[in-house]
Amino acid sequence: MVTLLLLFVIIAGGATLYIWNAMQPVQTKTQPVTFTVVKGMGISAIADTLEQKGLIRNALVFKAYLKFKQQGSAFQAGKYEAQPGATFDQLIAKLSAGDVVKEEMIRFTIPEGFTIRQMADKLQKEGLADQKQFLQLANDPSAFDVALVRDIPKQAGLRYALEGYLFPETYELKKGSTTKDIIQAMLEQTQKRLETVPDLDAKLEQRGETRHQLLTVASLVEREVVVDNERPVVAGVIYNRLKQDKKLEIDATVQYMLDKQKERLYYKDLAVESPYNTYLHQGLPPGPIASPSLKSVVAALQPDATDYLFYVTKKDGTHGHLFAKTYKEHLHNIQVSNRKTN
Repeated sequence: MVTLLLLFVIIAGGATLYIWNAMQPVQTKTQPVTFTVVKGMGISAIADTLEQKGLIRNALVFKAYLKFKQQGSAFQAGKYEAQPGATFDQLIAKLSAGDVVKEEMIRFTIPEGFTIRQMADKLQKEGLADQKQFLQLANDPSAFDVALVRDIPKQAGLRYALEGYLFPETYELKKGSTTKDIIQAMLEQTQKRLETVPDLDAKLEQRGETRHQLLTVASLVEREVVVDNERPVVAGVIYNRLKQDKKLEIDATVQYMLDKQKERLYYKDLAVESPYNTYLHQGLPPGPIASPSLKSVVAALQPDATDYLFYVTKKDGTHGHLFAKTYKEHLHNIQVSNRKTN
């Protein structure tokens, strides 16, 4: 009887020592070890992974410890990094908190009013996208899984189908994101921002206007206006001229078709044939001429109700405009504006 008791004590002591040893951290190393927990991965598979990676001594003991501590149900998926020498509790805390490896990110900013070409140039210079591929994809809406692109009409004259549909914003994407990934993110951001505008579709339906037309007007406002409170006023002028079948005669559309910003437009510039030339053709251009801010979109959706048909930029450094109801008033405003430069 004494012999059996002694044998039991020896076995129990040996098992305890085995478990105690198995629970000790592995030898500490300076180089961290990475491992991945895939979504849906069970505790058993996670424990096996930790043992295979040399972060624990025994997967079976780790699983038993989790059961004893009632832990493991909150483990989160992701890519982890752990230092050999970490205790069971430290590993459990890391997995439960989802303390994953922070992925390297790329960051870029698209200013309000940028065109597709300006975006392509900027992103190539920053080493984030291929300019040629960016421009090609800008004419291929079908390459992107975003409901917004279904609103883009398939019509002749569109320079870039996605012009006006890539939201001007600061973006953070995973390092290694492709040119297509970048455009996809920008399209999704535009859709997300438009969804924040109250009753957008109802108001468009009431006015008989499409989202494409709205973004076109918004882009004109964006390129013409600097002072925020003038955005709905200029939008109102645009709609007033459209209602009266007057040519819009907007300089920004000429600048867009010339593909470069000129300090001053000449009569020969205004005579260049293009569907975007609102000095030659009535109505809106085929599509947006830049990426409008949300402020310009809201202004185009809710224009000020005025009788204004004309505006001219003040030449006093304020970037504001003088508005007129008649051409005679407009000529007077031009004189007033010019006098302020002398």
